[in-house]
Amino acid sequence: MRKERCLLHPLLALLVLMSCLCIRCVQAAVSLPPEDRPLVRHYYKKHNTCSSVEAFVRHQVKLLWDKDQTITPKLLRLLYSDCMPNGCEASILLDGPHSEKTAPQNSGLGGFVVIDKIKTVLENRTECKGVVSCADILNLATRDALFFAGAPSYPVLLGRRDGFESNSAAVDLPSSSISWESALAYFNSKKLDVQDMATLLGAHTMGRTHCRYILDRLYNFNNTGKPDPSMKKSFLDEMRKQCPPKVKQGQHDPLVLLNPRNPNYKFSNSYYSVVQNNESVLGVDQQLLYGDDTNQLTQEFNVSLEDFRKAFALSINRMGGLKVLTGNNGEIRRNCRFTNKNNPNIK
Repeated sequence: MRKERCLLHPLLALLVLMSCLCIRCVQAAVSLPPEDRPLVRHYYKKHNTCSSVEAFVRHQVKLLWDKDQTITPKLLRLLYSDCMPNGCEASILLDGPHSEKTAPQNSGLGGFVVIDKIKTVLENRTECKGVVSCADILNLATRDALFFAGAPSYPVLLGRRDGFESNSAAVDLPSSSISWESALAYFNSKKLDVQDMATLLGAHTMGRTHCRYILDRLYNFNNTGKPDPSMKKSFLDEMRKQCPPKVKQGQHDPLVLLNPRNPNYKFSNSYYSVVQNNESVLGVDQQLLYGDDTNQLTQEFNVSLEDFRKAFALSINRMGGLKVLTGNNGEIRRNCRFTNKNNPNIK
């Protein structure tokens, strides 16, 4: 279902009514994707013995987040890399020589140890052993890490089961230099819309990226031998200092902040100010100004952190409902890195 709306004020679960403050109107979805419907709130309280799973997960995430606040962008990227190619069924967590985590698009992924730790804690509790899926853990842990970074604590619908396959060849994540038209087409192909795209890209308000993903913008935009003309000159000069055209032999590819205005990994709307000032690190971010709807949303979210917080909570829930496995489909892995059939600790 869709309706004309403006600044988004959603309560964030399927079948919950939404309110709307109408200032500028953008066509946007107001419910979760159809395949999300088997999921429910408080699934583990209603359907099995592990009724305190959300409290367990939040406690573990807090312990880890207090030591390392970078787990928030790491888990965000991990959730995106799981859900967008083939659906939210924890395939990104599987080990293997040809697994999704080995695909070039997933180079540098982190956050796996967070999920491993939470899964181990749950499996060691009698009432939770073999009960909670890795896919649900990933969605809950990401929500909680976001909350500790300053995002709203949105409800996560649960009941996902884990997939059996992980194939690096099936990963179709687009490059960071994708055009606005291609980016929108990609999101639309996943049953997400223009607002989801503009909102979820706001996750780049925190985290880092390797220089190799932006060298084309800095030195050879569209094979012109020149930088991307959309970059502010002072920002270009700063990025070139951090990202030389070539690294010395044996030197690691440098990392740069996705949002230089937010070095402390806090959830904020400063990303949209960066976009408006032509200081985006990634090309896909800068191109939010190229579409009427995404330009409008960029302006709105830059003005109101609260509207961005609410919109983000809805869009990440919509992404978390893509192609989920429920009921008799999939399994509950005992170890998130292995299917139960391939788990060396299950005889």
